[in-house]
Amino acid sequence: MTRRFTVCFAVVTMSVAIVIFGSAARPQKLSGVDPPKAQEKLPEKDFTHSPEKPHDPAAFFFSFDQLDHYYRVPGEFTHRLTGDQYGFEKLSFIITETHPGGGPGFHVHDTEEAHVLLEGTAKYRIGDKTFTVQAPYVAKVPAGVPHTFINAGTKRFNLIAVFASKHPNSKRIGPNPLIPAGQNREEPKHGFIP
Repeated sequence: MTRRFTVCFAVVTMSVAIVIFGSAARPQKLSGVDPPKAQEKLPEKDFTHSPEKPHDPAAFFFSFDQLDHYYRVPGEFTHRLTGDQYGFEKLSFIITETHPGGGPGFHVHDTEEAHVLLEGTAKYRIGDKTFTVQAPYVAKVPAGVPHTFINAGTKRFNLIAVFASKHPNSKRIGPNPLIPAGQNREEPKHGFIP
């Protein structure tokens, strides 16, 4: 059973990665809006949008316009697929478009999590450890361990977070300690937000 789950996890993760990163030549548009040009500013306020289109939980694929879409200051767009709403029995996903210096608040989940990054550089705080990782990599975040990350590079990246739960729970601990003072703000305390 564990081997089957591991194989399924690897296949699903790589399939999502191929869909997202399939063409390095074309700019990604994960946020539902065109990526900002160098001279354009990112949104100054958070937003939360419900899916633009309905989905069938029995379907074999879901387009990003069928997923919840969020933006969190300073520079992280996300699409979220909570497994129990999409027919998954043991998996949920978050796909980010994280801009340089952006990342989620300090938080903890009730289930383990894996991050897949194929291009870019991320700085992590997992528990009491802080480190920087150059892609490609898979990061392991144990259940119940406070964590966060930021894009430590100069270009936006797309990170895939995979959860071993059809409905992971999150608890906010505070602002992201990796983001300089004045660029951070407190986030909601609960909800499925990485």
